[in-house]
Amino acid sequence: MERIGQWITENKITEVECLIPDITGNARGKIVPASKYLREQGLRLPESIFFQTVTGDWPDDDSMVDPTERDMHLEPDPDTIRFVPWTKEPTAQVIHDCYDNNGELVDIAPRSVLRRVLNLYEQEGWFPVVAPEVEFFLVKKNLDWDYPLEPPIGRNGRPETARQSFSIDAVNEFDPIFEDMYDYCDAQELDVDTLIHESGAAQMEVNFIHGDALSRADQVFLFKRTMRETAQRHDVYATFMAKPMEKEPGSAMHIHQSLTDASGLNLFGLPDGSNSPLFLNYIGGMQKYTPAGLAFFAPNVNSYRRLVFGDSAPTNVEWGLDNRTVGLRVPMSDPSARRVENRYAGSDVNPYLAMAVSLACGYLGMKKGLKPTAMTTGDATQDPYSLPRTVEESLKLLEQSDDMREILGDRFVSAYVALKRKEYQTFFQVISSWEREFLLLNV
Repeated sequence: MERIGQWITENKITEVECLIPDITGNARGKIVPASKYLREQGLRLPESIFFQTVTGDWPDDDSMVDPTERDMHLEPDPDTIRFVPWTKEPTAQVIHDCYDNNGELVDIAPRSVLRRVLNLYEQEGWFPVVAPEVEFFLVKKNLDWDYPLEPPIGRNGRPETARQSFSIDAVNEFDPIFEDMYDYCDAQELDVDTLIHESGAAQMEVNFIHGDALSRADQVFLFKRTMRETAQRHDVYATFMAKPMEKEPGSAMHIHQSLTDASGLNLFGLPDGSNSPLFLNYIGGMQKYTPAGLAFFAPNVNSYRRLVFGDSAPTNVEWGLDNRTVGLRVPMSDPSARRVENRYAGSDVNPYLAMAVSLACGYLGMKKGLKPTAMTTGDATQDPYSLPRTVEESLKLLEQSDDMREILGDRFVSAYVALKRKEYQTFFQVISSWEREFLLLNV
């Protein structure tokens, strides 16, 4: 706390945003005057924050949470203190971990789940390195949720209508937005690397410099908040929905993953350029456990529109070298940079949970010595669809996986399944425009 206090004092901070990521991956917490934050220790919030659906409802089965709505103790992570660059008054933001009355991490907090998995790696002397790539759309402001989303107007006065993959000029159409975005990211010391235009209309991708999994999850969490704020200041929306528009591709959060020892030596590549046995075990674990982990890589009803109907989303658990038709792509690299790219996660994921589960799949593969299938060298999109197609299917696989329960925490998995089932039930109660159009007078 001394380090945080010094930072707040040196930067003449007047307010502190005390943040915790919820199950969806959004920021919850408290805004506290800086003087009070420094003076009073022991911020508290109810544990039930992690048991609330995206619509604000509560699961029907609440046996996983204490009915008294007991409080958690919030402890700041000093590595996460940053400016909030868009406020008028000097404001800080700090991500907090959540502890119970016994001083243990609250096991249903997303940041705790990732810490749990990383602790297992550390016990083996393994240190994961990840690099996320986050796609998103800019869209016109939409005040009627029955009305389809549209691309925004660029500098030339026209919305995009053609695919503009990697177009520099197409990105420049929204220069004022991205200039502010980079300024805000610099002020927060977010390791945003490259910005490209993806294949969708006003669809962009931001790549992050590789680093440890917890810091990368923190950065994606903060970036999504930053990008939404930046876009709204220019009277448009930034959306991280997995499939926001019917005729446009979906948005992913690809996760590049490698593994080092304590000295920084890459454990996935051998000096002769071949893949290490540990790397192949990691791939084998990803193949076996991804179907059960898909509930985290595709956490929402909309997520499956990307997977089942997306142009370039993975439909299989195959792996291959520099092959974007498989779910597990191994980029061309020398042994010191050997890695695998998880292409399943949509941009709508909670980054803490997506990274935790991706690493959990690989960990199980290494600990169990699982062997991967033969490497795919051709077009895997011609293979049958081999993933769960709905929230219901993925939750059932997760619920029945003893290995996933053990590595992620039994109470957490039960709470997550109950919460996501409630979201699906709430969605299924809504009568869609398709039903009104085609069934109203025809059945």
